[in-house]
Amino acid sequence: MSHLSAKMTTYFSYPSRELQEELKSIANAIVAPGKGILAADESTSTMGNRLAGIGVENTEENRRQYRQLLFTSDKAMNDYISGVILFHETVYQKTDDGTPFVKVLQSRGIIPGIKVDKGVVPLMGSEDECTTQGLDDLAQRCAQYKKDGCQFAKWRCVLKIKKNTPSHQAMLENANVLARYASICQSQGIVPIVEPEVLPDGEHDLDRAQKVTETVLAFVYKALNDHHVFLEGTLLKPNMVTAGQSCSTKYTSQDIARATVEALARTVPPAMPGVTFLSGGQSEEEASINLDAINKYPAKKPWKLTFSYGRALQASALKAWSGKKENVGAGQQEFLKRAKANSEAAKGTYQAGSVAGAAAGEGLFIKDHAY
Repeated sequence: MSHLSAKMTTYFSYPSRELQEELKSIANAIVAPGKGILAADESTSTMGNRLAGIGVENTEENRRQYRQLLFTSDKAMNDYISGVILFHETVYQKTDDGTPFVKVLQSRGIIPGIKVDKGVVPLMGSEDECTTQGLDDLAQRCAQYKKDGCQFAKWRCVLKIKKNTPSHQAMLENANVLARYASICQSQGIVPIVEPEVLPDGEHDLDRAQKVTETVLAFVYKALNDHHVFLEGTLLKPNMVTAGQSCSTKYTSQDIARATVEALARTVPPAMPGVTFLSGGQSEEEASINLDAINKYPAKKPWKLTFSYGRALQASALKAWSGKKENVGAGQQEFLKRAKANSEAAKGTYQAGSVAGAAAGEGLFIKDHAY
């Protein structure tokens, strides 16, 4: 019997050929050369914090106006942005003239995506660690979002670097929940973006950040393999490898590039088409410079290396807009400048400092950041 049960573990099915091709083509379109993702999936409360920063009330109408500003930017946006991650509310909102946001994006050749996790919850028995909830009705929600035009999804897990963390428990649980999420998305024709974020909070140095990131990614890809996830139809949204925010040593963008590319090379299979980095509290300019350095770093890099930025594409735009109708054009200009900068960074052709912005150099770090 033991011989038989050992053999049985290798009997499983990948998605049908047809579904594989569909998932693969969506994933590849998202990481087309020089293009990346606008993460506009801030929850209602997080959007409230962003609006409070510019003195604007957190109403559905103000959130709609702001996202309309982003999605109706000049046609240059189509050259830089391949996909937009939406929040549930935003999927069903419309422009002033009644066009659904999803249709606006589709008409520009931009792929709509959706944040599907239901937030971070504490992990009992751990040292202030967490996991992410939202699996229960995920298949039904994905089926509906697919009908409504979304082609990819995002699910964020969070790991913390402290003296004793991340623990085996947290890495195993978060890897498994990401794998289960990815498997459910694929069953409904949706490309899962797998996001294991190692937070930048802490005093740890670059070496420790790299080792933790490698271990976390190793757990994640083992779990994706265990769950028979079709890697060609997934994307990875990791942190760049940076030292802790409170680390006294200052590292160059070249140091960050080396640590990041090494960590990926050691853990991420080449079948996975693209890495869409999160900005993780870096300033707009830092996020562009570091992405550029990663693409310039001389090493074997079998995946596309691009961006899935929220704050690092929006900080200057928000500030320029400040909730005023007459500033919509100014806000759009700021957004397009950052989108262009990151498009260049994704190709390794960005000139540091070439794009000035209303908030380009401002630190965007938020302690224990929750979406």
